[in-house]
Amino acid sequence: MDSEHPLIAPQTARATLRAGSFVMESEVRATPLGLLAVGGLVAAILLSVPPIVRAARGTRALPPPRG
Repeated sequence: MDSEHPLIAPQTARATLRAGSFVMESEVRATPLGLLAVGGLVAAILLSVPPIVRAARGTRALPPPRG
């Protein structure tokens, strides 16, 4: 029986893409904790975009008063 904790056990995914004579193979290994870390980083990036865009727009000048 494997005594390795499930959150640090590496998971493997493989993919093969064939288009005519072109063949591309890919293999990815990651742990569930690594995927959680990547998800946290993506969430932080997505949450930081609106304040950056808002700051880049700057403040809009108020129209001159009527009168």
